Amino acid sequence: MPGGRLTHEDRRQIAIWLAEGLGYAEIARRLGRPTSTISREVARNSAPGGYLADRAQQAAGQRARRRPVQATEPPADGRPAESVRGFVEQFATLLVGTGLPRMPARVFVCLLASDSGSLTSAELVRQLQVSPASVSKAIGYLEEIELVRRTQDSGRRERYVIDDDVWLRAFKADTGAHAEVAAAARHGIEIFGVGTPAGTRLGQMAQFFTWISEQMNDSGLTDAVVHDALTVLAALVYAARPLTVDDLATALDWPIQRAADALDAISRRPILSDPLTMEQVGRGAYAITPRPDRLSSAQRDALIVSPRSTRGTRK
Repeated sequence: MPGGRLTHEDRRQIAIWLAEGLGYAEIARRLGRPTSTISREVARNSAPGGYLADRAQQAAGQRARRRPVQATEPPADGRPAESVRGFVEQFATLLVGTGLPRMPARVFVCLLASDSGSLTSAELVRQLQVSPASVSKAIGYLEEIELVRRTQDSGRRERYVIDDDVWLRAFKADTGAHAEVAAAARHGIEIFGVGTPAGTRLGQMAQFFTWISEQMNDSGLTDAVVHDALTVLAALVYAARPLTVDDLATALDWPIQRAADALDAISRRPILSDPLTMEQVGRGAYAITPRPDRLSSAQRDALIVSPRSTRGTRK
């Protein structure tokens, strides 16, 4: 278990990698341990013939038997410490699968599982059995992605805190990131061209991330506004020419603000107009065109062929 005591297998790997000439930092990286753990292990358990795994394991076992047994302080919440440690490691492993580095994941789950939602560095070191430097580095990472913040208690000790709205802030950050990816993909289509292989792949990517962003984002659109937006789209298609807000308000017999709100809804949620897209042309005029990523260049060319040339091909 990363952060716990070295096992016999860990020591066998250390011996093999030392023989291969690997440094302490690389061995520590492979085992998921602090470099200081490896250097201390080798210095403490090496013999005149070098570092031997079996001898190191035997020496560690003898020291453990000589060490006085300390009374374990029961958790304040009454939960068995072993159960808590097992939960932290299991949950952290799941978070690692989502892309979070292991040590920040372990620190985050420790904070999450605490009753107060906050712990000091010393408490994290004791619970995770890692070095203060490992905790500090993990906290720095979690701060950067806004999952943890620092505060001070009455004794002026620094505490690391998980706020109650942490998931909302993380959710909004992901939503913004998905929208940015979609926008970047659409920009790539303009550079490489719609009909190119890269343009096709970017189009699919833009479509997917736009959908994800819109599903995650709380648009705040009411059913009435969505209905108005669809009515405006129908008006633009029927008119087959660019229309201003005033043109739409007059034709639909709406207040100008109602027409403006409908146009704003289409801009905020492009999926409303799919497979069309609304563009602003000229001075405050809006037009509807087919989305460029819905048809390949070959499909568009085939649809432009004159009716006379296609009439004889049908069976």
